Amino acid sequence: MDQTIMSARTFAGPHQRRRGSRHHRRCAALSIAGALAAVSGMAPAGAGSAAVAPYHGGTAHSTGTGYWTPNSARTFPRLVEYPDATGTIAVLNADGPTATRGNPFFTALGTNGRACVTCHQPDDGMSVSVATIRARWRATGGRDPLFAAIDGSNCPSLPQNLRKSHSLLLHHGLFRIARPWPPRDPDGRVITPQFTIQVVRDPTGCNLDPKYGLYSRHPMISVFRRPRPAANLKYVTAVGFTFDPKDGLPLPIDPETGLRMSGNILADARAGTLKAQVLDAMRTHLQVRGNPNPADVAKVIAFESSLYTAQIADRVGGSLTADGATGGPEALATGKPGELNSPQHPQWSEFFAWARKNRARPSATPAERAFRASVLRGIELFTKKTFLVRDSAGLNSMNFGNPVRNTCNFCHNMNRTGMDVAPGQVDIGTTNEPRADPQPGLPLFKLTCAPQFPPQPFLGRVVYTHDPGYALTTGKCADIGKITIQSLRGLAARPPYFSNGSAPTIRAVVDFYNRRYRIGLTEREKRDLTNFLSVL
Repeated sequence: MDQTIMSARTFAGPHQRRRGSRHHRRCAALSIAGALAAVSGMAPAGAGSAAVAPYHGGTAHSTGTGYWTPNSARTFPRLVEYPDATGTIAVLNADGPTATRGNPFFTALGTNGRACVTCHQPDDGMSVSVATIRARWRATGGRDPLFAAIDGSNCPSLPQNLRKSHSLLLHHGLFRIARPWPPRDPDGRVITPQFTIQVVRDPTGCNLDPKYGLYSRHPMISVFRRPRPAANLKYVTAVGFTFDPKDGLPLPIDPETGLRMSGNILADARAGTLKAQVLDAMRTHLQVRGNPNPADVAKVIAFESSLYTAQIADRVGGSLTADGATGGPEALATGKPGELNSPQHPQWSEFFAWARKNRARPSATPAERAFRASVLRGIELFTKKTFLVRDSAGLNSMNFGNPVRNTCNFCHNMNRTGMDVAPGQVDIGTTNEPRADPQPGLPLFKLTCAPQFPPQPFLGRVVYTHDPGYALTTGKCADIGKITIQSLRGLAARPPYFSNGSAPTIRAVVDFYNRRYRIGLTEREKRDLTNFLSVL
């Protein structure tokens, strides 16, 4: 069965899509316990790919027509679909359709020709994939604003016409993020760090650059990260607790609104609000001169906050809203943010209806039934298969113990998104030695904690890292290598994965966790988890 599912995807081109029957809705209230026994059908050898049903919910539905360039004056529809590696991604514009002429999200406001949409493309689930980046390089000879020297190259001082000067963006989808050293608080005051930082390896040359580097007139640390999706933001900003369970301290308060801040917006939590994030992006990534127009900032926030993205169809499994399932972005738009999974609100219940017997859709093909069974097994593994979580700052440094036996849901606990209801800064080992996968193209730093401060809980006083992560915001040794947990929705549209792009595929993500925590997944379990994550 699993080989049939994988082969159907392998031999269907990544941009092909087959249209089939229309979906219909039905609410489901089944728990997965016992559900797998209710799913029938094993795909026979040679079973073909199921039809992918386009989602025609609401008005102004559109099939996507490619890359969105700044100032294009196109209309952004209420719902737009694009083919991706495993099926179809959809972006729902809850306030749409929206005219983009003059909309600051789609307008080049700064000096480098970029708009917000440059790095947050609808066909990539409001992020940007390596495939798109490489296509833009080929189409424009590297002259697209996407490759702006400030962060679209390995360093602004390099010759910008050379492909190798943009290697991290072209190979891993990484943009340069320049952080001031020592760190600054939100008011610009210097934070005295608990550690020193030394550049051990600098393949891009930027951390030792006389203008942009650590020893320049304005010292900066350059790290390289993937852009996060500009969608599903009510979940990103949702506050599950009034305090941070990881350190017991109250969540900070936004002085403008008086509301608690989630801490989940960026990889290193340097922006506590959407306003702070937009201002940071305008000043750095768009290179807007002076103070950005407050009206433009407000319009960008309003537009981004109206966007919801999720996979809507699978090439093998068909429509993800068929037979009572509630995949796709509409359930995100109407769902409650910040909801912790519980017996009353089980995680990933969007797909529980597929556990009904074939009365729901007797015409479903064997391949569809087999794929749905695989997804349900993947959910079962994600929510119930336990393993030993060990040596992870932000998890084992709490009072859970080291190791602690739990599931993937332990951290990915927010319903509908798989984010962390608590501020999600955790070191799972993607950036810190010795657990990080080899990344010879990334810088390597040596961080040495001062003796009067607590060390990094599991790596000691001297840590080698490609990206200090949250510690570049707080200056604390305990935060070295912590990266904010991302939303799991729309994964299939925006490879590669992890903040440093070290996992080229969803399967590579599963393999990393399997190695890191010695889970002992079988080959079928790996495929089931991969199939499940691909439909989110």
